[in-house]
Amino acid sequence: MFPQAVADKLTLIIQVIVMFSAKYALWVLTGPLAVTTVFFNIYILLMSLWNYRQKKQWSASETIIAALCVADVAHQLVCYFWMTMDEVDRECLVGQNLYTFLVLLIYSLKFTVMWDTSFLTFYYSIKLVTTPNHCYTQIQASILRHVTLAVFLIPLCGLGTCMPMLIVFHHDNDTTMNRDCGVLIPDTRSGQVYEVVYVLLTDILPGLLMVKCCISISVHLAVHLRHMKASTNGAHAPKLGSQLRVIQMALALVVVFIIFLVVDLYVQYKIAVHHENIIVLAFFFTSAYTTATAMVLIYGKKTFWKVLIREFNACMDEYPCLSCLKVPEEKTQHGSTAKVKN
Repeated sequence: MFPQAVADKLTLIIQVIVMFSAKYALWVLTGPLAVTTVFFNIYILLMSLWNYRQKKQWSASETIIAALCVADVAHQLVCYFWMTMDEVDRECLVGQNLYTFLVLLIYSLKFTVMWDTSFLTFYYSIKLVTTPNHCYTQIQASILRHVTLAVFLIPLCGLGTCMPMLIVFHHDNDTTMNRDCGVLIPDTRSGQVYEVVYVLLTDILPGLLMVKCCISISVHLAVHLRHMKASTNGAHAPKLGSQLRVIQMALALVVVFIIFLVVDLYVQYKIAVHHENIIVLAFFFTSAYTTATAMVLIYGKKTFWKVLIREFNACMDEYPCLSCLKVPEEKTQHGSTAKVKN
């Protein structure tokens, strides 16, 4: 009897050490991702404003990208602040209300990031793909006329979607060894139903929209390349110029989103069904997603990408030992290429 009690105590201590080590490691790893997310998104915003001052033009896509960058930065700052507070205040002495508010704000901002990304992909699919369906075209035109209104409504919808968590979810009453401050757990039937609805609205629906846009863009690219190759009789490879870059960016956004979606669904499943408290892991993968999204957006804007690579290489030139990290710069190609305003 006594040895069994000692063994249980040792097992509990080992679990505590492993759990704290994992949370600490995730907190440390999220730090560099937070820095890169904020840096890349602030860079996009500043470059967009600089372009506006130079050209006095501001497109609908830039409005969506600006909204996405603001949501990414806000999400990352609030998320890492919560993770830091949770790591420092392990006894939750500050109070559950503040932590709960931060968690709800993180979920709301995540909703905004997901829908802003899908809205951007939807916008590019409209600009790239033409459809003979007049009714569908009218709907698309109506959406494009109200882009600014849409990017303001998305965060409001996210906040409204997350508010029911205060009613149907409950605070995590687990032991201190596996507790995060302010975390709400769907431990009731109504909570689990809401968790499914939240995942559908935040992950599945924007994911389906992005997949649909990805298929439309891919079909458009295949048809366009076939027509161009036929018109040149296969004499040389067809060139799409900036249009191809936008297509690559849109498809890359979809691929990054799908990878994140698979991981996020697994985490949400473990939380809702098995009641495992792994919310820190969810925040870590969301931070990785926002970093990857920002890098894809920079690549999609050729001017942004060239300036970033040039400045990066200039920094590497200051330290000869790091010259091997320099990135080859793209050479400007002359000729008539198809363009799309992005």
